[in-house]
Amino acid sequence: MADHLESLPRTASPFSGQESFDEKADNSPTTEKPEAEYGGTLAKRISSDALTDGGETTYLKGEPVITTGEDVSRFLVDLRDDHDTALTFRSLFLGTIFAGLGAAVCQIYLFKPVQVVVSSVFLLLLIYSVGTAWGKFLPTGTRVQGTRFARLGPILDFINPGEFKLKEHAIATLVASTASGGSSAVQNFAVQRLYYNTNVEGTTAVLATFSTACFGYGLVGLLRPLTVYPSEMVYWGNLPSVSIFQALHFDNGANKKRVKLFWSAFMGMFCFEVIPAYIFPLLNGVSVICLATQKASPSAQNVITNLFGGTDGNEGLGLLSISFDWQYITSLYTSLPLIQQANSWVGYGLCYVIVMAIYYSNAWNSLSFPMLSTSIFSSNGTVYDQAAVFGSGGILNQTALDAVGLPALTGSNAWSQLTANLAIGGLVAHTLLFWSGYVVESFKQARTKSQTDPHWQIMIRDYKEVPWYWYLGLLILSFFAGLIVVLKGQTTLPWWSYLIALLLGAFVTPFSTLLYARMGNGIATNQLMKMVAGAINPGRPVANLYFSMWSHDVVSTSIGLAGDLKMGQYLKIPPRAMFVTQVWGTILGAAVNYAVMVSIVDAQRDILLDPEGTNVWSGQTTQSLNSAAITWSLAKELYGPHGPYIWVPLSLLFGMIPTFFQWLFSKRYPRIGPIRTDSIILPLIYMYSSWMTAGTNSPITSVIITGLVSQLWLRRYHPGWFRKYNYILGGALDGGAQVMIFILSFAVFGASGTPRPFPAWAGNPATGNTDYCNGNQD
Repeated sequence: MADHLESLPRTASPFSGQESFDEKADNSPTTEKPEAEYGGTLAKRISSDALTDGGETTYLKGEPVITTGEDVSRFLVDLRDDHDTALTFRSLFLGTIFAGLGAAVCQIYLFKPVQVVVSSVFLLLLIYSVGTAWGKFLPTGTRVQGTRFARLGPILDFINPGEFKLKEHAIATLVASTASGGSSAVQNFAVQRLYYNTNVEGTTAVLATFSTACFGYGLVGLLRPLTVYPSEMVYWGNLPSVSIFQALHFDNGANKKRVKLFWSAFMGMFCFEVIPAYIFPLLNGVSVICLATQKASPSAQNVITNLFGGTDGNEGLGLLSISFDWQYITSLYTSLPLIQQANSWVGYGLCYVIVMAIYYSNAWNSLSFPMLSTSIFSSNGTVYDQAAVFGSGGILNQTALDAVGLPALTGSNAWSQLTANLAIGGLVAHTLLFWSGYVVESFKQARTKSQTDPHWQIMIRDYKEVPWYWYLGLLILSFFAGLIVVLKGQTTLPWWSYLIALLLGAFVTPFSTLLYARMGNGIATNQLMKMVAGAINPGRPVANLYFSMWSHDVVSTSIGLAGDLKMGQYLKIPPRAMFVTQVWGTILGAAVNYAVMVSIVDAQRDILLDPEGTNVWSGQTTQSLNSAAITWSLAKELYGPHGPYIWVPLSLLFGMIPTFFQWLFSKRYPRIGPIRTDSIILPLIYMYSSWMTAGTNSPITSVIITGLVSQLWLRRYHPGWFRKYNYILGGALDGGAQVMIFILSFAVFGASGTPRPFPAWAGNPATGNTDYCNGNQD
């Protein structure tokens, strides 16, 4: 290991693998540190007061405060590379088996009232347990040496290469996590199954999903110098997984404590999660205000429920509710940087005010509909009869439209669409104005191979890179797979529209990936795709769905796959092994996601069609996709100059204007007190200002508290503990909760058949909303 590090620049060599989790640094915070540690920190006693190194890294009690991507690369992620084998029969076999599990969990959550990404921690834990047992108990070639079975030695070594090491573990997990990334393509098939009685064939579904995912992967490969290689491209949500991989496989004193904390927290959350998720669901959203106003008048209870209720799907905004259900809180908020979370808090505050103002001012005729819903309605408040207007073929019948009338959106849904466009406009403007210099510099560094990230330097020196033409070939292959679906499938999408969709997705991908990589969360760009689809495919909602799939899904899969490539860089996985891993995981995910979707849709059809759903199952995702497809297929009538939602498309332009003025202001005033002007990221604020317009909203307060404890208190005031244990703890809690939820989904929640609800009691009321906010019950 030392030989590998010596050739790196001095400032890029923070520590060796054994030094990275040195327990002494935390127990003796004011002791001197050698200059080599922490990338060249001055070799002197560091006081308890925080100071900065070169104006960049901050130190507190001798510990670096992890703030930037460079801090992550230098101080948080170990540079160690054991050069162990990555691609083996065992790694691919385990990855394949657990890809099915991950894809199944992904589809389950897509039909939940709160959308939760399947944590790779959930998968890596199970794979680690099985892989370790495999290495320990299955025979190896040494067992048969000198016996009459000696000729079986190579076969046994092929099946069991011995100790289950980090890179095998990572490959298996990445196959599984790639498959579990989800796909709007499969959700499109669910929409067709629910609303158009069209059962898309399995072959068509797999080809379409493979096309979108692999086209996105091809783009990722070509954009690697910008979106993967640099230190600032962190993909913060991956850090719990990276920390756990290294803790489980790098054996030193500090890691023993980390592993002990991990398994203790995992088992504790595994046992606890059954309580809020099944036995005591009131714990998902304890609202003191709702509990204290049980005797309020019905009209007052309606207002209270709209503002403070939030445990059931589309119940209310969940203001001040406290959730104790970790499956909805997740470790994401122990990982996202403080700057991202601070922008989101501003958005949350605006959301509470604006959504209530829209509803009670009757903007967009809001009082005629539920306050929160992603369904579409007729003007009299009933669910819109889209079957009469579009039929099973998904083609507009103008005569029926004249008779039934135009569909209407709830005020919250209209606001959600408007802010989505504001965010897209703001994203493009922010990237061009604030980050364009970084983009140019990244490509220059890639061309000259002068990228300073220490992990990238190890990779480029020790492993063969994937040639650019591999990714280009993947782009071509996925293009023709999609073209076959367009020409032969049930998409109603013209071939020329398919080409425009791919070009649009390719244009948006670098903007979205940059934001996601730097901030840990992106914005939804599918609103732009629906607008363009409605303009060029009027009267064709199903074509709108597929246009959005081949444009927006390219963006979303690109982000996920780029994050995996970054994890591979952190863990020193050979790039060519990563290529095989992600392509194989994509194919597996396409098949399994489709099969699980069919099972859930067939078993829970009535609930998924209900505008409100339950606190267990919700069709909000499919409802939203269908609503947008219907309304944007009537773009001229609804979003045109004389339509009720004209401000929705116009907001795409208006989203750019404030960012332009912010950029001009930042040139004159780089800081406003302690706040950097460029740290105000308007597209994030826009997005979060409609965050509570659908689903279960009770976890928001708990999410904010989690972020404050992790990213403010621990990171700034206990940086040693934060560096060693923060991501391990978050990942352990994710793993325990998601393993239990997977078991409960099939055992009692009805994912594969009849649900078995827990008997009613005070913590699980039989009637009314779970949190006792019982307004709007008529």
